Amino acid sequence: MQLHWSPKSPYVRKVMICAYELQLTQQLELVRSVAAMLKPNAVLMQDNPLSKIPTLILDDGRTLFDSVVICEYLDGLASGSLFPREGDARWLALRWHALGDGLLDALILWRNERERAVPLAALLAAFEHKTRASLDLLEGEVPALEARAFGIGHLTLVCALGYIDYRFDTLGWREQAPQLAAWFAKMQQRPSVVATEPVDG
Repeated sequence: MQLHWSPKSPYVRKVMICAYELQLTQQLELVRSVAAMLKPNAVLMQDNPLSKIPTLILDDGRTLFDSVVICEYLDGLASGSLFPREGDARWLALRWHALGDGLLDALILWRNERERAVPLAALLAAFEHKTRASLDLLEGEVPALEARAFGIGHLTLVCALGYIDYRFDTLGWREQAPQLAAWFAKMQQRPSVVATEPVDG
């Protein structure tokens, strides 16, 4: 399989953590692809008209996108357990998954806005408010995170927190959420997380 990939994308990182956890990395050929918001990638658009990564090309030529779909596909392919199948465990995992993805969406829009020639101050403030509110919520859910087996919710939150470190290192989120910071430090020791640390390039 081929994966349109970038070493900086947190959504690609989600897929790669899944691949490492499920021991599927050897089945993926990584295709370096640039997916800039203002410059649609004509080559990438042959596989994904939205010009977004990650995009997975299956062995039979079919394509899958986005990270949510690809992660669940890989989990099914490997008969994994990153997506709990039923009950409260499933809904809690999917809730954390949605929160992590929503936080990433807000962070990326926040980064794009702050890089404009004249950023809108009210919008910057709104993104920071949503980010800090998410951190407050997660600070109270650390015991629940620790009580559950590592899964799609955990790894998506790891990607979101890692993206804060990568793009918003002055936010000082650890002072706001010390229990969450301690949990994140433990997660950063997982080999799949170490192997997918975002890098420039």
